[in-house]
Amino acid sequence: MLTIDEYLKPSNILNAYEILCNKEGSMILGGGVFTKISSKHISTAIDLIDTGLNYIKDTENTIEIGAMTTFGDLERSDIINEFAQGLIRKSIKNIVGVQLRNLITVGGTIFGRYGFSELITSLLALDTTVLLYKGGNIKLEEYLKLKNREKDIIIKIIINKASYKADYQMFRNSFSDFPMLAVAISKKDNNYRISVGARPSVACISYEASLFLSSNNFSDETIKKTIEIATSELIFVSDRRASLEYRKELSQVLIKRAILEVSKW
Repeated sequence: MLTIDEYLKPSNILNAYEILCNKEGSMILGGGVFTKISSKHISTAIDLIDTGLNYIKDTENTIEIGAMTTFGDLERSDIINEFAQGLIRKSIKNIVGVQLRNLITVGGTIFGRYGFSELITSLLALDTTVLLYKGGNIKLEEYLKLKNREKDIIIKIIINKASYKADYQMFRNSFSDFPMLAVAISKKDNNYRISVGARPSVACISYEASLFLSSNNFSDETIKKTIEIATSELIFVSDRRASLEYRKELSQVLIKRAILEVSKW
């Protein structure tokens, strides 16, 4: 059962950061959806709802998404839906229900590094940067590897604009279930990026497979070899939803489907 001793809503990020650093046992709240079902004890919960971090901004070269922006906000945004063949919306539209998508936040999801996160899977297929209050800009793939993230605050994510061709594929047992496997693939010019999530650990980029697909003429043989490289490069694990072997088989199917979809554009 979750227990919270003190609940604070700072009006700005500086105040939030000072509380985080100075109060032992303090923790930043995102939407709180997954925190609520945990058995954590939080001495001081810091809610960023009043800090102005709920926004989606379309600039000349980037799309900026504030940390407190919800999945519902993303789903309803024309900016997001029109970018990269709607890749981001495709990755979140089947997550539980509308009520929860209106609570789950972008910052909370990225900070949580959830293995089942379909948003992270799609963002990794794009050129995405995380802006931290103290740590500054860091590539999403590097942020996910950081060991000490507790004393910093995610301000926003920044997606560098490009003429992406992209596709998202996943497999789940039922409409509202977590995915057994998720795949996002983007193509910019002739450079592919292959991201695989729900392995069940947090999504990651298959660098070797992406490089091979980008460096060779498009053909059935190239696709076959790309899939072989990806399944060898990535680590799959068994859990209650699927076995290691089943996830490997799924990855072959989903990667092929995504590659073929991207090739149509």
